[in-house]
Amino acid sequence: MGRSNILRLAAVAAGIMLAATGCGVTGNDAGTSGAATESGPVTGLRIMVPNSPGGGYDTTARVGAKVMEETDIAKSVEVFNLAGAGGTVGLARLVNEKGNNDLGMLMGLGVVGASYTNKTDARLTDTTAIARLIQEPGAIMVSKDSPYKTIDDLVAAWKKDPSKVAVGGGSSPGGPDHLLPMQLAQTVGIDPKDVNFVSYDGGGDLLPAILGNKLGFAASGAGEFLKQIESGDVRVLATSGAERLEGVDAPTLMESNIDLEFSNWRGLVAPPGITDEAKARWIATLEKMHGTEEWKKALSDNGWTDAFITGDEFSTFLTDQDKRVSDVLSALGLA
Repeated sequence: MGRSNILRLAAVAAGIMLAATGCGVTGNDAGTSGAATESGPVTGLRIMVPNSPGGGYDTTARVGAKVMEETDIAKSVEVFNLAGAGGTVGLARLVNEKGNNDLGMLMGLGVVGASYTNKTDARLTDTTAIARLIQEPGAIMVSKDSPYKTIDDLVAAWKKDPSKVAVGGGSSPGGPDHLLPMQLAQTVGIDPKDVNFVSYDGGGDLLPAILGNKLGFAASGAGEFLKQIESGDVRVLATSGAERLEGVDAPTLMESNIDLEFSNWRGLVAPPGITDEAKARWIATLEKMHGTEEWKKALSDNGWTDAFITGDEFSTFLTDQDKRVSDVLSALGLA
C-alpha cells in the first residue's frame, strides 16, 4: 500500500472514530403485532444478534432486553443469534423481512464493513434506522501468559517482525477490531499491509484464541472480556479512548506516547418498510430504556459510553459511516 493510501485510511477512519439469538420471524399481522396498552409494556419484540453468543452485540442486546423487562418497558423480549459472514447473514435476513414491525437487529461498525468485504447485496442503508446506543474504546489485550507486559513490549516485537505477531479481532475487515490494529500499525510505523490479521466472528470466538495463546495480541472492546480481565486471565496493555477505561488498570494509547484515539459504536435497526407507528414504538421504547437508572448502571458496568441518537439523526449517521467504511476498504483494495 502506498503512503497516500495509508494516510487516507487513517484520515477516513479517524472520521469514523469521531462520530452488538435463530432468526425465524412469525407471520404476525404488521398492523397488530408488537402492541402495547397505554399502561402496559410493549410486547412481541424480537432482537436479532448477527454474530455468536458472548460477543459485544450479544451482550448489548441481552443487557438492553433485561433492562426493558426489569423496568416494565417491554415484556418477554426475545433475543436470538444468527451468526455468519461478519454479521451479513443476519443483515440479509433483516432486509428480507420487509415490513416486519417486531424485528430489530443489534449491530455496529463491524457490520458496515462486512457488508462490503463479504460482497452481500444487503446494506445497512436499506434498513430502518432506530437508535445508536453506545460507543466504547478498543483495547489491546493479551493472555496472562503473554511475554508482552506493556504496550511498549508489544510494539517493539511487532515492529521487529509484523508477520510473526498474529493480531486477532472479533470483526471482519472493515470492522472496528480490524480498523483499530491497522491504525495502530500505521501510527507506530508498520505498514498495514504487513499486519497478520486473523478475523473471528465476534468476541465469543475471539476469547478462546486469546486464552489459548494463539495470537500475539487481540484488538477489541474490553467490555466483552471484563470477567477475564478482572480474573487476570486477560491482560489489557492499553485502551484506545480519550480517557482511561473505568475498572481497567491500563493506560490509554495516548498516555503511552502513541498518538491514536479510536471508538466503536453499536445501535439497533429494523427491516425496511415497517410502519411509521412501529418505528415510533421502537424509538419510544429505547428512549424509555435509555432514561432508566438500570441502563445507566449497565453503561458503567460494561465500560460503555452513552452515544444515544435516534431516527433521522441515526439514519444520517449510518449513511455517513457506510460511505466512510467504503472509502477505507477501497483504499485497502478490499471493496
